Amino acid sequence: MKEQNEYIAVGRRKESVARVRLRPGKGKIRVNKRGFEDFFPRETHRIIITNPLKVAGRTDKFDVFANITGGGISGQAGALKHGIARALLKSDDTLRIVLRKAGFLTRDPRAKERKKYGQKRARKNFQFSKR
Repeated sequence: MKEQNEYIAVGRRKESVARVRLRPGKGKIRVNKRGFEDFFPRETHRIIITNPLKVAGRTDKFDVFANITGGGISGQAGALKHGIARALLKSDDTLRIVLRKAGFLTRDPRAKERKKYGQKRARKNFQFSKR
């Protein structure tokens, strides 16, 4: 069932999970069966996502197919970036040094801080009244 030159990886950021498939192609990117520009309207998100391909020099060599669930738009963009980098690593192990140096293989550990009891949010307290 799996094609010979298909590389599958998972990328994560915040609450988002991106399942990424790389296939040899012309460089088109499809996200949740939609166009790349349609799914990510912000230019900054598109730059973040295509960075691993640019750094590796594989922009027009692979087609990217991704399924993304959970989180918001920025988290999904970060998850897709992480997934593309990991899939590129499976395609060519010599890219490890380049991708590691750029910081694409490290999962961003920052997540939302939990709400504390007796407080409004994670850090914001209720208004203090002396009298």
